Amino acid sequence: EFFRELLENAERSLNDMFVRTYGTLYMQNSEVFQDLFTELKRYYTGGNVNLEEMLNDFWARLLERMFQLINPQYHFTEDYLECVSKYTDQLKPFGDVPRKLKVQVTRAFIAARTFVQGLTVGREVANRVSKVSPTPGCIRALMKMLYCPYCRGLPTVKPCNNYCLNVMKGCLANQADLDTEWNLFIDAMLLVAERLEGPFNIESVMDPIDVKISEAIMNMQENSMQVSAKVFQGCGQPKPAPALRSSRSVPENFNTRFRPYNPEERPTTAAGTSLDRLVTDIKEKLKLSKKFWSTFPYTICKDERVTAGSSNEEDCWNGHTKARYLPEIMNDGLTNQINNPEVDVDITRPDTFIRQQIMALRVMTNKLKNAYNGNDVNFQDTSDETSGSGSGSGCTDDICPTEFDFIMTEAPPVDSDRREVEALATQPGWSLQTLFVVLISLVLQRQWR
Repeated sequence: EFFRELLENAERSLNDMFVRTYGTLYMQNSEVFQDLFTELKRYYTGGNVNLEEMLNDFWARLLERMFQLINPQYHFTEDYLECVSKYTDQLKPFGDVPRKLKVQVTRAFIAARTFVQGLTVGREVANRVSKVSPTPGCIRALMKMLYCPYCRGLPTVKPCNNYCLNVMKGCLANQADLDTEWNLFIDAMLLVAERLEGPFNIESVMDPIDVKISEAIMNMQENSMQVSAKVFQGCGQPKPAPALRSSRSVPENFNTRFRPYNPEERPTTAAGTSLDRLVTDIKEKLKLSKKFWSTFPYTICKDERVTAGSSNEEDCWNGHTKARYLPEIMNDGLTNQINNPEVDVDITRPDTFIRQQIMALRVMTNKLKNAYNGNDVNFQDTSDETSGSGSGSGCTDDICPTEFDFIMTEAPPVDSDRREVEALATQPGWSLQTLFVVLISLVLQRQWR
């Protein structure tokens, strides 16, 4: 939302400045600038837009319009104007502004779009994993841990902390295997965040874009005679315009100059939000989410409303009676559950759905690394049914073997109070499978707020 508002403000600012400066002349040619922002918005929202080609096309079209305005005494055919546009790079009629702006805009938009897409993928992976159903072995272990104390006449005795850890490590064995790829994904997100804070900050690039374009137009005005002479030499002498038009002189058509940039006149984003503050806040949350999946069982079991706590290892339910839990705690991940004393885990059958999420993270991590290096990345085109690469795709078939469609979904709405879990556990209509999914959803939502 912030980036969309930023683009809208930049377009509004440019439109206001150009209307005040050129009035009718700008309004007659405003579609050139409107198309620029339309394409930038389409790129940011996932459209199949080649940024470099789009920017080159903008300057070529602007040169055609400007060339006609500074030479009103001539009539130019479409073929002649096409010839004029070919001189954009050779003559540099707009000075060095197009080159600098191209570098800044492409790097800034690549970083911003990829970063936002990364946030979407991270959230989507977490939401999808929260809906993974427990295995039959996990359900039996949960039944033993949560309900057997009631059968033994110990309704107030909570599970031992280490006992809970072995149960949850067995239940969440596949989820723990997300950890390695998740940590690489978080590291890549933090790298791209540096781009959002550095010289390719999209806010600092887009905020003065109207002033930069105005500087380019002034360069064209000041060098109009030399540019026209070179074009006439290369494209041929154009035909004179009808008498009505030829009577108009250049100053009468295009003689204004832009006013100095006044920051106070610019619209601001909602609530004065700044990109720096947003990125700083997101970076802190990303750092906290590292090793999230391997510490998931500890997050669940340390809650005093779930277990007796690590400080009370004597008077707790150990799966058989009220006593200390003696078995060792298993390591993380699927392969380490072969000797889990609480959960029957088939280590030869990794969860396919979890493996798909690992691949999704791997693909996104590769895109983030490419974006950090300034290379554009492939995304599904949300504006139509086709998909394709942007400018200079950084993925190859070897590195990006699979493309995923990431569709935003919301996790089931559940109250953050863990007492709800206890209440659900006592309701006959709630299965252990549902309880397990709700428990995971609670922890995930707490982490991603």
